[in-house]
Amino acid sequence: MIVVAYIIIAIYTIALVLIFMYAIAQLNLLFNYLKAQKNKDTSERFNFSNPNEIPFITIQLPVYNELYVMERLLTNIVKLKYPKDKLEIQVLDDSTDESVISTSKQIKELQKSGIDIKHIQRTNRKGFKAGALKEGLKNAKGQFIAIFDADFLPKENWLLETIPYFKNPEIGVVQTRWGHINRNYSTLTRIQAFALDAHFTLEQVGRNSKNHFINFNGTAGVWRKECIYDAGNWEGDTLTEDLDLSYRAQLKNWKFKYLEHVETPAELPVIISAARSQQFRWNKGGAENFQKMAKRVLSNKNVHFKTKIHGILHLLNSTMFLNVLIVAVLSIPMLYIKNEYAHLKNYFYMMSFFVISSFIFLICYWFMFRNIYGGGFKNFLKYLVTFFTFFSIAMGFSLHNSIAVLEGHFGKKSDFIRTPKFNINSLKDSWKNNKYISKKVSVHVILEGFLALYFAFGMYSAFVVGNQGGDFGLFPFHLMLFLGFGYVFFKSIFSKA
Repeated sequence: MIVVAYIIIAIYTIALVLIFMYAIAQLNLLFNYLKAQKNKDTSERFNFSNPNEIPFITIQLPVYNELYVMERLLTNIVKLKYPKDKLEIQVLDDSTDESVISTSKQIKELQKSGIDIKHIQRTNRKGFKAGALKEGLKNAKGQFIAIFDADFLPKENWLLETIPYFKNPEIGVVQTRWGHINRNYSTLTRIQAFALDAHFTLEQVGRNSKNHFINFNGTAGVWRKECIYDAGNWEGDTLTEDLDLSYRAQLKNWKFKYLEHVETPAELPVIISAARSQQFRWNKGGAENFQKMAKRVLSNKNVHFKTKIHGILHLLNSTMFLNVLIVAVLSIPMLYIKNEYAHLKNYFYMMSFFVISSFIFLICYWFMFRNIYGGGFKNFLKYLVTFFTFFSIAMGFSLHNSIAVLEGHFGKKSDFIRTPKFNINSLKDSWKNNKYISKKVSVHVILEGFLALYFAFGMYSAFVVGNQGGDFGLFPFHLMLFLGFGYVFFKSIFSKA
């Protein structure tokens, strides 16, 4: 029994240390972010008053069965301000449903109005989104390639705010910050927005300001076409082709420019099945890219040591879910071990990494939240509620995301499953007739239900272990896990926003 206890302690400790290392990296990014706020952007930019400096742009819109948002997308894109003789639009349409007909009709009407827009269709989905982008690139006239997913709605001046930064010939990508048109639709959308805001403030700015590797986010950004080709073009061997090409480009010494001040609004998934499919793809793709890129990053002699560390932790982002799941599941046996083996008491005092890590995340995300909503005691209380809700639900996703991570690390291939778009209107339940919603309940959901019960047992255990009226040190942790897994389970079963 003592051997089993020591094995559990060893695995638990390793997972805690890895989470702590990630938290320290986040704290470093916070320091970078705060310093960057004080710096004035002195980047060289194109002078658009000089017609000779205005480059040709190709906008690529990779779409697949986007019946509900295609009209909105095209109506918005053609409003972008840019000289019409220097702009083309490619609709890279891999759709297999009736959306092809309505999209084709709308494109023909736009062509009649003098807009250079092309409807490009493939006979197969080889390479999925990466394959579509690669196919469109063959005939793209633009020196620069702007990419938007179907649910993104760039503002009219978007091109005028991004393209000038390519005056610097070392810049290969300009990425903008995502906004959220339905941020306050539900608890689920608020939590997704919270997580994405952290990425698009602390992480992107924190890394980019110190020339660490960042990633093109798959949409709402612009590539220099030369950079795409130099880095080896789009490849479809991972589920996050954007992260893959980003790292290959930066390993070839291309610079990325992140623009926090340029917001590109988009729609967040409003039901949990859509969020689950998106999370699965992102997390599995992250693990796949760690396997593909980690050795290249570590062995590259031109990459600074600190950039390598941040790069590896960046590629391991999704793997943190696996560490969280390990700590969560083993925390209940650890509670009993702690009270069974008194001689290990000092070890448990040392193992406060999770509490410290949580406190670091609490501090880091507060600066992001304050930047958006403002400071003050009232907003801080609102932040605390949001943070603990986010933390609970994120842990509730840890089983689902850990399975994705393990598949990615072990090389199990799967199709690129698109995230259903909804075009949410003022009616709260307007999404219910969406034909793309998955009705299938995964076996993972059943396991999540059992885990909710497991952590309920963990809360009960706090009252019965020990000889002096229980041990409540892990009770808040188990409560959050119970609420998180319970939320994910019930929302997945009943499919309500």
